[in-house]
Amino acid sequence: MSNARADRDAVRAQELAAEQQYLDTLYEKLDALREETAQRLKDTLRDSGGPPQARTERDISARMYTDKLSQLSAVEHGMCFGRLDLDSGETFHIGRIGLFDEDNEYEPLLLDWRAPAARPFYLATAAARDGVRRRRHLRTSWRKVLDYEDEVLDLDAAEQGSDLGLAGEATLLARLDARRTGQMQDIVATIQAEQDRIIRAGMNGVLVVQGGPGTGKTAVALHRAAYLLYTFREQLSKRGVLVVGPNETFLRYIGQVLPSLGETGVLLSTVGGLYPGITATGVESARAAEIKGRASMVDVLTAAVRDRQQVPSDHVEVTFDREPLRIDRATATQARTRARRTRRPHNLARRVFRDEMFRALTLQVADRLGRDLLDRRDLDEINVELRADPAVDRALDELWPETSPQQLLDELLSSPELLASASRKHLDDAERAELLRPAGSPWTPADVPLLDELAELLGEDDEQARAERERQEREELAYAQGVLHIMEQDEEIADEERLRVKDVLDAELLAERFRARSDLTAAERAAEDRTWTFGHVIVDEAQELSPMAWRVLMRRCPSRSMTLVGDVAQTGALAGADTWHEVLHPYVQDRWKLAELTVNYRTPAEIMDVAADVLAAMDTDLEAPKSVRTSGHRPWARRVGDLAAALPGAVAEELREVEDGRLAVLMPPELLAEVGPRVVESLPEAAMGTSPDDLDSPAVLLTVEQAKGLEFDSVLLVEPAAIAAGSERGLNDLYVALTRATQRLGVLHTEDLPEVLRKIG
Repeated sequence: MSNARADRDAVRAQELAAEQQYLDTLYEKLDALREETAQRLKDTLRDSGGPPQARTERDISARMYTDKLSQLSAVEHGMCFGRLDLDSGETFHIGRIGLFDEDNEYEPLLLDWRAPAARPFYLATAAARDGVRRRRHLRTSWRKVLDYEDEVLDLDAAEQGSDLGLAGEATLLARLDARRTGQMQDIVATIQAEQDRIIRAGMNGVLVVQGGPGTGKTAVALHRAAYLLYTFREQLSKRGVLVVGPNETFLRYIGQVLPSLGETGVLLSTVGGLYPGITATGVESARAAEIKGRASMVDVLTAAVRDRQQVPSDHVEVTFDREPLRIDRATATQARTRARRTRRPHNLARRVFRDEMFRALTLQVADRLGRDLLDRRDLDEINVELRADPAVDRALDELWPETSPQQLLDELLSSPELLASASRKHLDDAERAELLRPAGSPWTPADVPLLDELAELLGEDDEQARAERERQEREELAYAQGVLHIMEQDEEIADEERLRVKDVLDAELLAERFRARSDLTAAERAAEDRTWTFGHVIVDEAQELSPMAWRVLMRRCPSRSMTLVGDVAQTGALAGADTWHEVLHPYVQDRWKLAELTVNYRTPAEIMDVAADVLAAMDTDLEAPKSVRTSGHRPWARRVGDLAAALPGAVAEELREVEDGRLAVLMPPELLAEVGPRVVESLPEAAMGTSPDDLDSPAVLLTVEQAKGLEFDSVLLVEPAAIAAGSERGLNDLYVALTRATQRLGVLHTEDLPEVLRKIG
């Protein structure tokens, strides 16, 4: 070994030892914080007595310490991943959270990656150094430093870098080549400049992030959620952040990213999960889902609601006080018109309709008794008796019933007559037949936007609930006044404390604190409240959402503070978007911003070369993102005679190739239902992908729709011709399927390969 090499090795060993020593200091600080927080939580929970104000403050403190412990636990792995050496001589280490030295004027020991001072770690280049002399990327395993990579930001060093301008190229490529685990990992240590600009963009308005396969769209969206919560904590902690994904498997896949970034208060949901009390597990055809997703369904549902507001064809007779009462068409029509003119939702306008009808029926009874002989009190008594009469109540309820979204939608989709009446201007016979199903069928994801729309159209007659709430608030106020009075009279309370409480807390404020008392975070409260509006909404795979689904999300975010992440070239849903303009114009016109991700970090060049031909065959102006690496594995194709017999062996063979990695077997839905169980039966390592936990299996069998947003070490694509011909967006589905792999791609087929796959034919 040369002296120069020995010197370099000695210097490297010294640097590693120094970094290890510093990392040990950071973990000592982390352990001390954990111990201190755990003790404070223990002390808080032990204190169960005291006045109501003290109990409220105890609950708030307990929640705060619990959240802090969760954050400190979540950052254990990879807590520190970088260092900045500045021209000024200062050195800053960068990590998942911020740590400070309280004994030294709160000097930063570790900068949170979201802090403004940490931004040069992601953006500094040789051409724009921003005062950075050297950027160091640390590779750690739990509490041990394994290696580091230095970037000296001078012009000579810049010439040695990637033509894509990658920061920490060796660290990034090592991360990209690592085996997948069934759960998405954060990219906080390897964020690239174009990703950082999107992550740190302002919160106001709609930001659309368009990016091809493997460009890190999902990772950018999740890191953006963490950044916004860090930067705009006060605003967002009250209203929360909603992250919407395409399916439960996807949510399971990304579930650990935000906790690893120190954030635990974000609501992750599908659109189908945004209606409290509804579990949308039903299955329906893609065509039925597309029909339900059309914007015209608003008119269909509006008509269905109006169909519940009936008048007699001539008249209805009902017995009251042993005498017939006549509910005639003209009177009912007049009452209905007045109710509709209020423009209130159905269940609230129902009260107006009934008031008008009871008034008319009261006069009818009065005329029978001799109206001239009755005074105002007599008329009021007749009105009360009419309202209490079951027969009259049933008759009016037949004309204008109170109903729920679930009841109305179930009736609509199970009745040919009701559906035909509501949809005669919007659906043809074949489309109505596609929607009809037995009463009581399980709810599907496409039903949820319809239920949400009906909830808006129907409203909730909360008169009794409001009266009860007002009564409870009066009791709470009286109780709070009593508490303050006791505190003023209690001789054990110091005068200083009594005056402080009196200065800052009156009875109304104390009562408000009682009402606000909750052990739930904003995200948890939002999950239970359909009318909750969020501070910011992030939508992944946004191109898949139907017009009806967009109405749901826009109601959840009236401020229009949104980040929409997707790729219109990957749209697979028939009701999905072709352009971002068509999605957003009804809500914000042209007042939205577009950011693009252009570098493919996931898909190796060998596979992307094949996928680019599929993209070129689509009717789109989008270009394939440029891959940052090659894998050394060329895609292969194998034609077989008996797919069911050949597939288990092909899966077993590919599992041996990826060793500890993850394999996805992607195929058309009908084929998956037919041959999937046989593969799972013969291979214990394989799972059908019916549950989010199946992603932990070495091999998982999925449809292309189920695989959206996911990535695997290897993909075995089965019958690509059937996938391409399976829907109007078959080429989009094929493009998605080809770009799920990080290392290897194989194709198994019995039919001829599509022409767009000629490079692997």
